[in-house]
Amino acid sequence: MIPQSATFILSAPTFNDCPSETLPEVCFAGRSNVGKSSMINAVVNRKKLVKTSNMPGKTRGFNYFKMDEKWFLVDLPGYGYAKVSKSEREKWDKEAQKFYTQRTSLRLILLIVDSRHDPGVLDTDQIFWLAENQLPFAILLSKADKLTNNQKVATLARMKRLLKNMNIETPIILTSAETKQGIEDVRALIDDFINENYDIS
Repeated sequence: MIPQSATFILSAPTFNDCPSETLPEVCFAGRSNVGKSSMINAVVNRKKLVKTSNMPGKTRGFNYFKMDEKWFLVDLPGYGYAKVSKSEREKWDKEAQKFYTQRTSLRLILLIVDSRHDPGVLDTDQIFWLAENQLPFAILLSKADKLTNNQKVATLARMKRLLKNMNIETPIILTSAETKQGIEDVRALIDDFINENYDIS
């Protein structure tokens, strides 16, 4: 379902600054410059709810948006951005891990991975960590409009093979913010988790 209302609430610089856990939450995560902002805008059918930028690493906190007064969409800082200090990256990682494991209102993590490339070490480590901690997550393969049909088949097979080798079962959706491929599937997945009807296994 497309949200009828979407309102920016706050940008929490740390986990402790996040708002009270009054509504279900769905968060979007991924490497810097993976197309996270464009993906969020496509899913909620807004052109500029989340500002897109050619400058990776622009998101620096937990950005909260209230959807239809029913749930929160949370935009997390991108990981792996090289032009910030190591201590800053480590701080973000620790805050994100606290959010993932301690935020009881968190229903679903949507991890965005660039479909044009093999998953890197950071993506693979993130997938393994989420699974190891038994967190509900799905993988959105972004920028599918940049691929041929054969490449789409290959990238899906590659991700399925990676998950099988890691003994992980979780939804995978091939998506494009430009053509809207897979966006309806993402919305349906969010609806299922918000309503707690989906079995991640």
